Amino acid sequence: MLSFAEEIVLLLLDEAEGTFVPVPESVFGVVVVGAALMDLAIHNRVDADLEQLMVVDGTPLGDDILDDVLRRLGKPAGDLKITQAIYDTIPYVEEYKSRALARLLAHGILREENGRHLWVFRTRRYPVIDNAEQHEVRTRLRQILLTDEIPDPRDIALICLIDACHLLAFVLSPEEIEAAKSRVEQLRKMDLIGQAVVKSASEVQAIIRYAASSL
Repeated sequence: MLSFAEEIVLLLLDEAEGTFVPVPESVFGVVVVGAALMDLAIHNRVDADLEQLMVVDGTPLGDDILDDVLRRLGKPAGDLKITQAIYDTIPYVEEYKSRALARLLAHGILREENGRHLWVFRTRRYPVIDNAEQHEVRTRLRQILLTDEIPDPRDIALICLIDACHLLAFVLSPEEIEAAKSRVEQLRKMDLIGQAVVKSASEVQAIIRYAASSL
């Protein structure tokens, strides 16, 4: 099973071009960190209400992304604002993205091609060589969003996350997004950590946008 971070990376890769789709850096950062927090919640390392996040178990999981995020959250029994946890961890997102890509390469889902863009800047392309996982992520989420199928808790969390970061367009068409509004709202209410990250993601993006506009 892929981690949330790996699934997010696959969702944000253009399958044909092998490059990331253009999304604001703040959105990419929030969605990757939010994915890590959700995975930590699934593994019973953190708990949260709509405002606060608490580390309940600091034992490493043997996952180089999750363990790094967990370490940065602090000691067990220490409360912190979810918004602050996301904001403080965003500076490390490029490293987490690289680790997620390395895993997908190791799984044989992607291959790496080195090239030059305009013969000046080195670029890396990541074409999908086995799109079963990528197709499976999108197909699974579409099935949940467009039917009354009872979802897995992981899928509820993932849908909450991509909705919070306005990434549903990578799963559904505009018409389908409109039709699925009530379904998304229903799923949001089924997952507390998802609700918390939805709320905090919006706040973090607002903070980053304000900071950028003040430069």
